[in-house]
Amino acid sequence: MRTRVKICGITRVEDGIAAARAGADAIGVVFWPGTPRAVAVEQARRIVDALPPFVSVVGLFVDPQPEDVRAALSGVRLDLLQFHGDEPAELCRSFGRAYLKALPVKPGSDLLQCVARYPDASAVLFDTHLPGAMPGGTGTLFDWSALPTHLSRPLVLSGGLTAENVGAGVRRVRPWAVDVSSGVEAVDREGRPLKGIKDPLKIAAFIAAVHRADA
Repeated sequence: MRTRVKICGITRVEDGIAAARAGADAIGVVFWPGTPRAVAVEQARRIVDALPPFVSVVGLFVDPQPEDVRAALSGVRLDLLQFHGDEPAELCRSFGRAYLKALPVKPGSDLLQCVARYPDASAVLFDTHLPGAMPGGTGTLFDWSALPTHLSRPLVLSGGLTAENVGAGVRRVRPWAVDVSSGVEAVDREGRPLKGIKDPLKIAAFIAAVHRADA
C-alpha cells in the first residue's frame, strides 16, 4: 500500500505548488486564527486556484462556529474538512462534507473510545498533545506504541514528523497517510522556524522518505 502525504499549513501559492510538484496527495489550509499558519478565505482561494489537478484540499478548523465553516466552504474548493478541537461528531458531519477528525494522544486516554465517537469520519488523525500548546504543528513526536492496532477508520499519523523520522513512522505504524506541517518549514539565518513558510527541498525530502519506506 502506498502511504498518502498531506502537507499542512500552506499559506503561500508557491508552497502549494511546490507540494504538488513533489508528489503530495493533499495540502491543508488552516482557518483557525490561533496560529501563524492561518489563512483568510481569499488567501486560501488563491492557493487552491493555483493547484494542478488531482491534489486534494483539506480545510482545518479548531472548535469553529458553524458560520465560519460555511463561509470557507462557500469561498474555497475544499475536498475534506479537518476538525482539530473538541468538536462533537454532530458538528463535524453537519456540513455535508467528508471530514477527518484529529485526536490528541494523551497519557492514559482511551483512543479506541475516542475514535468510536466519530463513526462516520473518513479517517482519524493522531497528533501530539502538549498541555498549553497549540492543538497541532508542535513539531514534537509522541510515542507511537500508544496507538491502537485495530481501527475501523483509516489512520493518519502526525506530530513531529520530518524527513529524518517519517520512514520509521511509516514502517512502524503503517498508516494510511502522514501529515506534516512544521517538519517541512523554512528556517531563518539563526535556525528559527518560519511558521507557515515551507521549504520546497524539505517537502521533497519528506515525500521521498515516505516513498522509500513504502518500498
